[in-house]
Amino acid sequence: MTTIRQFRATDLFKFNSINLDYFTETYENNFYLIYMATWPELFHVAKSLTGELMGYIMGKVEGNGTNWHGHVTALTVSPGYRRLGLGKALMDFLEVTSEKTHNCYFVDLFVRPSNNVAVTMYKNLGYLVYRRIIDYYWSSDSNPSEDGFDMRKSLARDPKKKSMIPLKHPVHARDV
Repeated sequence: MTTIRQFRATDLFKFNSINLDYFTETYENNFYLIYMATWPELFHVAKSLTGELMGYIMGKVEGNGTNWHGHVTALTVSPGYRRLGLGKALMDFLEVTSEKTHNCYFVDLFVRPSNNVAVTMYKNLGYLVYRRIIDYYWSSDSNPSEDGFDMRKSLARDPKKKSMIPLKHPVHARDV
């Protein structure tokens, strides 16, 4: 059995094993705390019966006018708990909250094109690649930078799905 609940500051001491993944961005503690304080309704953890954290989603709302949207800042599930539907369950929480609480037009997220498992999952959840962002993921070591996909899913406030019409050309990270 899994419980999904809002993130708590003490969860910072329990989620290192979740963040030990090449595709998971890890931030400084104050970044997580800012999200917890500003958008607590968009920051959830999945917890096992034993109290182990299985995964989390961290999001925010931003934009103006028809660009008002929910944004997935981070979604990750611990390797031992993948393929159980936790990613979908956490995404559902963020999408419903973005729609019902914040009246957003769409939800977006950024993902590495090389993260095939995540890209496929998001497509199965109804997201599409809105645009490619050149050199979005940069590397401080000898690895080359990597482009990013900006993926979007329209919500009820955008019934004609205008926010999902893909751009015809990539954009540079500095323009995002």
